[in-house]
Amino acid sequence: MSTVKEPMPLTIYLLSLCNAYLFVGASMLITVSALIGYELATDKRLTTLPLALQFFAIMCSSLPASYIMGKFGRKIGFLLAASVGLVGAAVAIWSILHSSFYGYCVATVCFGVFAGFGNYYRFTAAEVVSPINKSKAISYVMAGGVIAAFIGPNLANWSSNMFGSHPFAGPFVILMGVYVLSMCTIAFADLPVRHAEIQANEKIERSLAELIFQPIFIVAVICQMLGYGAMNFVMSSTPLAMEAHQYGIADTAVVIQWHVVAMFAPSFVTGHLIKRVGIVPVLLTGAALGFVSIAINLFAPINVANFVIALVALGISWNFLFVGGTTLLTDAYQPAEKTRAQGINDLAVFSTVTLTALTTGTVHHLWGWQVVNLLALPMLGVTLLAIIWYWNTQRLPHIQSA
Repeated sequence: MSTVKEPMPLTIYLLSLCNAYLFVGASMLITVSALIGYELATDKRLTTLPLALQFFAIMCSSLPASYIMGKFGRKIGFLLAASVGLVGAAVAIWSILHSSFYGYCVATVCFGVFAGFGNYYRFTAAEVVSPINKSKAISYVMAGGVIAAFIGPNLANWSSNMFGSHPFAGPFVILMGVYVLSMCTIAFADLPVRHAEIQANEKIERSLAELIFQPIFIVAVICQMLGYGAMNFVMSSTPLAMEAHQYGIADTAVVIQWHVVAMFAPSFVTGHLIKRVGIVPVLLTGAALGFVSIAINLFAPINVANFVIALVALGISWNFLFVGGTTLLTDAYQPAEKTRAQGINDLAVFSTVTLTALTTGTVHHLWGWQVVNLLALPMLGVTLLAIIWYWNTQRLPHIQSA
């Protein structure tokens, strides 16, 4: 029982702060990137290309990040990523001041590299606590994103006058400070040492196919991959949908702010829920809330309040599927398989996120907001079926033994 009541180490709270810094930048970019893209791109179909490139960089850096941290340690990896983020923020400022669309694209690639490493904060949390507290540790780290909800989307408003006629440049000055804070915070964390030597001395019993074709691995990846994909597809198009209905950046910031609150605030209880009611009910609730969000977007009157309600439901859906899927994944591999399993997982997740970010602007431009929502439905449907399949695989041995 003492293990259950084990207090969270300081490192968990430092990782939570670092995750907050990560999503301060992410939520700000969600708010302004499509608008910056629209302002700078001559071909408006490329409006969401910068955001797509950010996710493409996350996808491409996921495996290298896992292997770099496996060889040199988590701390070195996180410090390296924050340095790349600093460069990206400087490039973004120059690009906006000089109206360079492709320069801004380069900046978002740097942000993606930072995020590709930063996404391992949640896995790092699971490594510094006892196994029974993994879900709580992951939740606590994800809860740091609540801070981002109140800072990120408002950066554009707070700093829009910093560069006069270039209102989108100011937030990236602040973002440079955020990356410096991230470096300072992670420097004080007591992180796991590099585990390359440990892996070299451990015999890996399972082949790669045996690892990835486990039901628990497949469902863990699907919940994160398609849950995140559906959320990103709708969320990335929301500022464009609001602008099309004559809502300004202040209204958009409010909607995105409450969306990000809903993404991360449940993390204060998600880990407890998983331990109390089990992981399958939490995952099923996440999938169901995704359908609720789509229904509101399709059938409710278009106004700011309904945008808020739909995006709040979408945010909670993402949280339950992402935290639940991450927790499920940590039970799917042995310590020696950690680098491969985590890298493959994040590669799959952010390949899907990249695809949704790349296509949502074009879909919205050509066919509109309702089609965006309709195309999110199959992703949620596959997720729901995968969860039910996993539930049945867990129930079957118990039924047969009875």
